[in-house]
Amino acid sequence: MSNLKKRNSGSSADREEDRQVTERMLSPGGGGENGDPDRSGALGTTGDKDRDGGDGGDGGEDGVALKRTITLVNGVGIIVGTIIGSGIFITPTGVVKEAGSVGLSLVVWTVCGVFSTVGALCYAELGTTISKSGGDYAYILEVYGSLPAFLKLWIELLIIRPSSQYIVAYVFATYLIKPLFPDCPVPETGAKLVACLCILLLTFVNCYSVKAATRVQDFFAAAKLLALGLIIVIGFIEIGKGDTVSLLPENSFKGSNYDFGNIGLALYSGLFAYGGWNYLNFVTEEMIEPYKNLPLAIIISLPIVTIVYVLTNLAYFTTLSPEEMFNSQAVAVDFGNYHLGPMAWIIPVFVGLSCFGSVNGSLFTSSRLFFVGSREGHLPSLLSMIHPSLLTPLPSLIFTCLMTLLYAFSTNIYSVINFFSFFNWLCIAMAIIGMMWLRLKKPELERPIKVNILLPISFVLACVFLIVVSIWKTPVECATGFGIIATGVPVYFIGVWWQNKPKWLLQAIFSTTAACQKVMEVVPQE
Repeated sequence: MSNLKKRNSGSSADREEDRQVTERMLSPGGGGENGDPDRSGALGTTGDKDRDGGDGGDGGEDGVALKRTITLVNGVGIIVGTIIGSGIFITPTGVVKEAGSVGLSLVVWTVCGVFSTVGALCYAELGTTISKSGGDYAYILEVYGSLPAFLKLWIELLIIRPSSQYIVAYVFATYLIKPLFPDCPVPETGAKLVACLCILLLTFVNCYSVKAATRVQDFFAAAKLLALGLIIVIGFIEIGKGDTVSLLPENSFKGSNYDFGNIGLALYSGLFAYGGWNYLNFVTEEMIEPYKNLPLAIIISLPIVTIVYVLTNLAYFTTLSPEEMFNSQAVAVDFGNYHLGPMAWIIPVFVGLSCFGSVNGSLFTSSRLFFVGSREGHLPSLLSMIHPSLLTPLPSLIFTCLMTLLYAFSTNIYSVINFFSFFNWLCIAMAIIGMMWLRLKKPELERPIKVNILLPISFVLACVFLIVVSIWKTPVECATGFGIIATGVPVYFIGVWWQNKPKWLLQAIFSTTAACQKVMEVVPQE
């Protein structure tokens, strides 16, 4: 590291410095939940520093820290690019399967968009009141305390983030190499290898530069919108031709399934496609003028995604019946094959680009979640260190990459994810309830954005509905999910709560941390 002091490892001064660093790292007051760090800066009371950190440079800080480089356009790119993944291109069939008709399916897609927008607006208030990166984890920590926040972090790092990242990377790999195997299935080993290379490449980009990562995100978000725009234009042309009898009002709701459970599962499927609307809250501290740009990015992004999703499904229905959509392996590809002829290869290319961008956005935000978890004392201190010249959270990015690559060895990755759909909505509901609690208990906090109280109340009630439906329809999966969540409790008490660890263990932790720190050339945030 050119800008760090060179050390003589054999000197007494060097040994004394190591001793002092050891004491700082291992002392209870050194940070984290048990060290009771000053968390007043998390709430809106610090105001000016965060508000005025909008110069696009260092955010008012001269030391080693993650800088405020995320602009409004970058924020829109993160939200749009993360939400629009492979699902809308490949399998938008879960909604129509449960809804049973074209009309009710489009209503569900619209309701899911409005619901996600309401949740995102509530998160805009949360993100400007608790101005910390980390999203749900940071808000649960602030309101409910250490253990619930750790359990959220535990499941995110163990299952939710790495598994979802690997799945999308695998879809990208499948579409990328499919032209090499036109008449047979893509070999699983080859797809896994390409998926791992995709993850490694994007990790390198994110490690190299925040700006490079956000530019990649902006480009691929634009590519996704271009692809969906092409599908929508073709759909309107078909409607203009008039050969869309199934879309007429008198026909569009035929076969609708209004059963309580089926409506709930249809909403689950739709909301899964909207997943990622809260991801910008994971990087609040890196946004330029977050008090202005966070809510603006949300207000711009969610209506765009909702309109695009509804119109894309409308376009699909101009060509494919609900039965054909349900039986399709890749709806957008079938749609392209029907309309684009020799140019049908465009759609698989865009599906691959969409997946690539989604992996990038997820890696970017996941690393910040683990960075904040480390800073709060819930993960090893190494993960909250930063490269002093690149100014990126190198250790947390590498950790995110390694956890994701481990899922290449999984044989049934999808079943793992099914255990935690209810947990996601439970945590979001807890965060929104925490927002209302803060309004009641800490009315003096500065709130640049303050939504109508009916929005969070209705949103929480809808979350409760989704949780109840999930437990009712999939009790075994939910029970298994709760069991896996419970495994985090002993980990918490051993790793976080237990402060009087033996000296040999503390020294081993420090030696490992110091060795990794030297290899990666990273330093603690200043």
